[in-house]
Amino acid sequence: MIKRGIYLFKNPPSRYSANLNANERESMSTLLYKEISYEIQGACFTAWNNFRNAFKESIIENALVLEMEKRGLWIERQKRIDIYYKEKKVGAYVPDIVIEDLILFELKRKPYPAKQDIQQFWYYMKSTEYKVGYLVNFGDKKKNL
Repeated sequence: MIKRGIYLFKNPPSRYSANLNANERESMSTLLYKEISYEIQGACFTAWNNFRNAFKESIIENALVLEMEKRGLWIERQKRIDIYYKEKKVGAYVPDIVIEDLILFELKRKPYPAKQDIQQFWYYMKSTEYKVGYLVNFGDKKKNL
């Protein structure tokens, strides 16, 4: 069973991973959308190496989109994703970027990602059909991926 999360594993890592059998360890090391994830991470590193934290979020997002498209990824910006409660639409979530209609991508430009940012992104992931998400912070000293 694939569990959703901000992580890229088929199953979340366990504190007790030493007790896992070989199949369970293999499952943990298998990334979802491995090739796409590799390109996303490469785009993030390229943008970070060029900009660091020198610009505001919208400029970094524009550069990331250009870099991801250059790598052949299909990008949708500000896509509206309906949120339902008891089978009734109660609103919409608008992520910064949706990649290949498979991966949610949220960009932050803060000194550090706040706990609320992480919690909110987690709830967005749980409320949608997406199984992989990136919450990337171009912070003051280093990029948090």
